[in-house]
Amino acid sequence: MNPETVMTMGRQAMEVTLMVAAPLLLAALVIGLVVSIFQAATQINEATLSFIPKLVGVFVTLVVAGPWMLSVMVDYMRQVLTGIPSLVS
Repeated sequence: MNPETVMTMGRQAMEVTLMVAAPLLLAALVIGLVVSIFQAATQINEATLSFIPKLVGVFVTLVVAGPWMLSVMVDYMRQVLTGIPSLVS
């Protein structure tokens, strides 16, 4: 195993991590922004107000994007596990 192979595997792992985490993080970001604009407009300064909408939004995003996220992770793991014999020799 040479350093180039290690760097390629690390880069692929980071790409998969970002692809899987991006939908959930973006949903939480958008919902947090909308709730904060609502709080600023109504002058309601309650820190716990954004918790439930974010929780529901992340859950809905997980339900919608979950199959895609799972297929991306399974494809990556299949690629890593089938590539192990080539790394040993």
